[in-house]
Amino acid sequence: MKANRKLNFRKNNKGQVGIGTLIIFIAMVLVAAVAASVLIQTSGVLQQRAQQTGSEATQEVSSNIDIKSIEGVRASHTDDGLSDTVDLLRLQLGLQAGSSPVDLNQLVVTITDGSVTNTLTYIDEEHVKDDDSWTDNLERIMTDDDAATTEFAANDIRDEDESFNQENPVMNTGDLVNLYIASASEEGSGEGYSIEIDGADSSDGTLTNTGLTIDPRTEVGIVMTPEAGAISQATFVTPSTYGVTDIVKLYP
Repeated sequence: MKANRKLNFRKNNKGQVGIGTLIIFIAMVLVAAVAASVLIQTSGVLQQRAQQTGSEATQEVSSNIDIKSIEGVRASHTDDGLSDTVDLLRLQLGLQAGSSPVDLNQLVVTITDGSVTNTLTYIDEEHVKDDDSWTDNLERIMTDDDAATTEFAANDIRDEDESFNQENPVMNTGDLVNLYIASASEEGSGEGYSIEIDGADSSDGTLTNTGLTIDPRTEVGIVMTPEAGAISQATFVTPSTYGVTDIVKLYP
């Protein structure tokens, strides 16, 4: 054996060169860039949609009106005493914890006595009065033929942040509001009947017949649909007798 063996490596000095290889390389870079651009754009759109969906879902579960109580007001006659029906409903409303603000201008209220259903919105902006004369709004829904079956009135009880006023009725968490729904029946809207409640007095005009008849033992349903958020509803059966009081506790 030889002391020093000469290693013989096979040499391959050939390689692909030329314009063809360059074109293939550039094409690969362009394809990768286009694919990356599409992926980035798609992920951005999906992220925006996910954020929007999450925000809307949060609103839907957090904007809840809390119906704390409902009272019925009976009209009184100058000679015959109290009517046999509930002729105005006063609802005390608040917001549940964590709820987003609720604009009553966008609230839709539906009330039914099982036979007649009225769908109501807030006082029309052309007729709404300011805070100093808000009782005109309440008197309007009791005596105006158009408003009685299409509008509701509201006034704040507690509003520490001053977010609520007659022209911009926005409820925040912690606010308490009275909402009024006209419900005068054919009897309660007769001549001589009137309602005096919370500073408002309908004695200057005849109560408007709303088509509703809330007698004793009547099942009444009220549904409130805000602009965003879950609906709130209250269903109750009126007492077997209204007794001799002009204000009747109905709910809860």
